Amino acid sequence: MATSFGARKPSGFVRHASRHVCCVPATETRGVARVTVALSEPAGAAGPAGARADAPAGPGKTHPAASPPARQHPELTRHTARPPRRGQPRLAYGEPMYTVADGPKVVALTIDDGPSPVYTPQILAILRRYGVTASFSMVGRNAAAFPGVAREVAAAGHMIVNHTWNHHDLGYLAAVAVQDEISRATDAIHAATGQRPGMFRAPYGVWPPAVFRYCARAGLTPLAWSVDPRDWSRPGVGAIVRGIESDTRTGSIILEHDGGGNRSQTVAALKIWLPRLLEAGYQFTTP
Repeated sequence: MATSFGARKPSGFVRHASRHVCCVPATETRGVARVTVALSEPAGAAGPAGARADAPAGPGKTHPAASPPARQHPELTRHTARPPRRGQPRLAYGEPMYTVADGPKVVALTIDDGPSPVYTPQILAILRRYGVTASFSMVGRNAAAFPGVAREVAAAGHMIVNHTWNHHDLGYLAAVAVQDEISRATDAIHAATGQRPGMFRAPYGVWPPAVFRYCARAGLTPLAWSVDPRDWSRPGVGAIVRGIESDTRTGSIILEHDGGGNRSQTVAALKIWLPRLLEAGYQFTTP
């Protein structure tokens, strides 16, 4: 069965203030699905969104981010092959990535805690319908339990991110245990998909120093988020939709979940807010 992540307090580790920084430069080449409609973006560029203090299945603080300089991307229709994406700026050691820098109204969607045999295929179908590429932060034991679902994610062209083996709060673990959590997940994801992730996301947004040390050695870019609609808490479809629509800005990294519990509200909300953001002129990239 897929791992279920209940609510519990995070450790006392500080969640870092927003900067576009991290261990190593991101070298993945992904593209941007561009759909342009003349609607306005919320006032201000990348800004704070979706703060969360209690930290059940993927909490973290929101972090303001400055608007990146505009970049030009080729116009695309939906369901077409995506061109190579520009590399993100080099990030400093000791901070995760909170935003993307790919131009005006470009954002990233990240989906955590799967793969799930129930909810991941539903999310993949929605993303396929709208021609959007996302990042899936996979828990290693779930990738090992449902390798076929993990392969579906990879085959659809989505980015796969390491989200530890067992979704433990790394703030409570010794450095050797932190390394084991991350390396076991990489091995499980590779066994299921043939891919080795180039990014890592810490459960509960807890980033002890041992994580950055290991990421630097392993060539993993630490990935955080800036918009948390708290879908993990099942606040209702409307609340999820409102949270994303009100908080998303240029450069936002949106956090949602396909595992760790009942994610039917997440799926229902995705059917609403995703086409709305596309109609508002937002484009989706990968970190």
